[in-house]
Amino acid sequence: MHIADFVSGSLAGACGVAVGYPLDTVKVRIQTQKQFSGIVQCVMVTFSKEGVHGFFKGMSLPVTTISITSSVVFGTYRNCLQCLKQARGAVSGPNTKREVFLSGLAGGIMQTLVLSPGDIVKVRLQCQTESRRRQGSSAHPKYRGPIHCLLSIVREEGFRGLYRGVMPLMLRDGPSFATYFLTYASVCEWLTESGREKPAWGVVMLAGGVAGMAGWTLGTPMDIIKARLQMDGARERKRYRGFFHCIAETARTEGPSVFFRSWGINCLRAFPVNMVVFVMYELLTHILQDTHDSVPPSRVSLE
Repeated sequence: MHIADFVSGSLAGACGVAVGYPLDTVKVRIQTQKQFSGIVQCVMVTFSKEGVHGFFKGMSLPVTTISITSSVVFGTYRNCLQCLKQARGAVSGPNTKREVFLSGLAGGIMQTLVLSPGDIVKVRLQCQTESRRRQGSSAHPKYRGPIHCLLSIVREEGFRGLYRGVMPLMLRDGPSFATYFLTYASVCEWLTESGREKPAWGVVMLAGGVAGMAGWTLGTPMDIIKARLQMDGARERKRYRGFFHCIAETARTEGPSVFFRSWGINCLRAFPVNMVVFVMYELLTHILQDTHDSVPPSRVSLE
């Protein structure tokens, strides 16, 4: 088993959160609240009402949970690659495109088991626009912080409430991570000089950024449905009877284009975040991994 990938994936994920969290907050608010008409307007309103702190609401729990989920994703991905290679009787050489795709799919699905509770807390806090800084205001934040939010959800909605939106989360992350890892591996393969075992750092940065954009292009529609199901009933009466009703009602009232409403900001955030994630992942894996157990995760056969 490749233990180093779990460790380096965890640290890389935490770095990615720190880089992309402000834009993630803007993205969630655009997806779930009609008062925000676009990226610039959302940024300006958030800053004027809540200050810089408004962009980092609910960050402490995601740093922890995403460190864990990123560890699960990269660790599962790497070990699945090894298992699939052994299953076809290969001892050395690159993995095939199919193996990379299936390993990414497995990693994305596995992470939803630990991601969902932290993700719903993150979304609830990000959509809490009331500010404790404003004196004299009659509106007070419902949640005092991540732990209070977590306990409130369990008390009011039961433990099942922590997994609200888990179906679109799984449908988002499975195909998205399959595309994510395949894109990263393919770009690295295309841009790495013949005879060179590992890609240059510039290639890693570019491939990571492009992979993040590709993954979010596929995952944005389910991301919107996930966020709406997670917020449904938290601030007003429930609007959706379930997953399929949420899709139908959203399309009926706002049109099909709503499913890509936050695509631009997802891609804007995804490039620098995943550039950092893959640089940190490759660097830490190189440091932690025994050279005799090294199978470059970026190598993939394009035959």
